Formats: sequence, structure tokens, C-alpha cells
Amino acid sequence: MEIGMKIRAIRNRKKLTIAQMSEGTGLSKGFISNVENNNTSPSINTLGTIAEFLGVPLPYLLLEKKQHMRVVKKKERVISSMDQLKVAHLTSKGGLRMMIVEFPPEASIGEPHAHEGEECHLVLQGKVLAEQGEDSVIVEEGDSFSWNASVPHYVKNVGEDKALVLISIYTETELNDVL
Repeated sequence: MEIGMKIRAIRNRKKLTIAQMSEGTGLSKGFISNVENNNTSPSINTLGTIAEFLGVPLPYLLLEKKQHMRVVKKKERVISSMDQLKVAHLTSKGGLRMMIVEFPPEASIGEPHAHEGEECHLVLQGKVLAEQGEDSVIVEEGDSFSWNASVPHYVKNVGEDKALVLISIYTETELNDVL
């Protein structure tokens, strides 16, 4: 873990000197320098003092790089298609995925299917039929629904125009075969 480099980057971004940080935290300049150069590992209490001085939550200092914020710019979205559906992937790979699915009139996500995880849907435009097991409901723009995805489920555009649905899927493991 590169905690020291992260601390230095935050300190530099805030235009603070080691001397100012030393004065504000009560830690010696040498100790702060050793921490920033990853020559020493501070205790959790010391990291808490540093985090408070820098104005960042302590857990942020403990995150690994792959756990930091991920950004997908609109022009960088991966667009895929499945049957008649157009899928714009809004997040990069991971346990939480978000996408906007465009359903032409009468289009559906194939047959009822099931997979690991939880799903949440927000209808951005149009009218869709959502079915899970024995439950069936028609939802329109602004409506949302969610379900445990391990129960077979199905979504179909039942409106006259295209439907846009924002879908979030959370799984403990990465899914590659869902949309």
C-alpha cells in the first residue's frame, strides 16, 4: 500500500509544507518525511491525526488504487448490443455495474433469465413490463424497481416508442455475461 505517496499527494494538492503539517499534527518533520517516503508505517491513530489535518476521511488513506473513484467519460463509454437492445456501459468492470439500455418498441431482454446479484432499474423514458417469478408490473418514466437477480426475471418495452432504462447490478463477483 502506498499510503505515504497518497499523503504527500494530498499535502501537495493543498499546497501545504511538511513544516505546516508538522505544526498542525504535532508530528515531527522527519517522521512525516519518513511516512511520505514509505520508510515507516504510522499507527492507525497517527493516520487518523494526519487524515484529520488533511481534511480527508481516514478510510481514504487506506484504499488501494484500484478502489479509488473510477470515471467513464460519455465519449469513452463502451456500447454493446444484444439482439435489438443497445447497451451503454456507464461503469468500468467490478462488483457494481451501471448501464443504460435502449429498448426499441416490443424489444425485450430475451427470455426470463437469472444470475447472481441484485438489480435496480430506473425507467428514464417509455413504458416497460417488468416480471420476476409470478410478479408482473408495468412501469413508466420515473418509476423504479429492484429485485434479487437469482430469481428469473424479464423486462420488455410495452410502449409505442423506445424505452430507456438505467440498470444497476451489484454482485460479489464480476459478471461478464449479463448485458
